Amino acid sequence: MIDVILLLGRLLFVALLYLFLFALMKTGIGLVKGQRAKEKSWYVSVERGPKELRGVRMAVHGPVIVGRAPGADIVIGASYVSGRHARFNLMGSNLFVEDLGSTNGTAVNGRLIAEPVALRDGDVVNVGDVAMRVRFE
Repeated sequence: MIDVILLLGRLLFVALLYLFLFALMKTGIGLVKGQRAKEKSWYVSVERGPKELRGVRMAVHGPVIVGRAPGADIVIGASYVSGRHARFNLMGSNLFVEDLGSTNGTAVNGRLIAEPVALRDGDVVNVGDVAMRVRFE
C-alpha cells in the first residue's frame, strides 16, 4: 500500500513540476513577444513585376541581394537583370540600397543611383521594370 502512495506522490510531483515549467516558459515567451512587437523593421515588397514576385514581402535583417543568380535573396529571372544587380543593406537603423555594377542600373524613386543611397519609408526601388517599395514598420 505504501508503494502505491509513494508512486502516486512521485507522479503528482512530476506533473506539478511540468506545469510549473510550462507556466514559466509561457511567461518568458510572452515577454519576448512583447519586446519584439515594439521593434520596427524594414521590409521590401515587390509591387510591380512578374506575377510570381508581386506581393512578395521580405523583412530586411541583413544584406538582401536582388538579381538573376539563383543565390540571390530576391531572384528576378529576366535578361535585363544582372546576376547580382543590387543590395539592400542595414547600417544601424538605416536601410541603404546600392547598385552592384549592373548593366542597366538601379533607380530610387525614378533616379538612377551611382553610390549607396539611404532609403526612407515608402521609397520605390526599381530594378528594370520590377518596382520594390520599402517600408519601416
